[in-house]
Amino acid sequence: MPTVLPTLTLTEFLQLPETKPASEYIDGQILPKPTPQGKHSTLQGELVAFLNGQLKPLRLARAFPELRCTFGDRSTVPDIAVFAWERIPRDANGEIANAFALPPDWTIEILSPEQRHTKVIKNILHSLQHGTQMGWLIDPEEQTVMVYTPQQLPTIWEEPAAPLPVPPFAQDLRLTVGEVFGWLMV
Repeated sequence: MPTVLPTLTLTEFLQLPETKPASEYIDGQILPKPTPQGKHSTLQGELVAFLNGQLKPLRLARAFPELRCTFGDRSTVPDIAVFAWERIPRDANGEIANAFALPPDWTIEILSPEQRHTKVIKNILHSLQHGTQMGWLIDPEEQTVMVYTPQQLPTIWEEPAAPLPVPPFAQDLRLTVGEVFGWLMV
């Protein structure tokens, strides 16, 4: 059972110093994220590198690991937040901004052993309700990827040769279930 910290407003929460691992602000509560373990960390690192290697050179999108996204009265930290190139917040110098006060275009969560599916699914659904195009929930133990899109039932992808669905801005990206879980092999 996750530890629930005291209730604050979203504004008060955003003024607190960041924690390691990150905490999220959901429904008026501060909830700490679990510390990533080996499979989670491996999948996150490989997937961010793969996505940025494919999407960033074409200026289609950029993947950010553990990026705080604040929108719709929540402040969450998806394992991977992917933003279409033109939606990446920039500061006055044209550099990537520090604060991202909008939902990602694609949110990717990787389930940790002690993490509850329900909390992670709620975060994905919240993102979809606020404009996210697609959400993935990767379960390393079951070697499945659940894909969420707005106004549709989730789909489950577990066949190794199955190409995973991607958002429209990444339509030329090719990645199979087997490739994702193949990253776990040493």
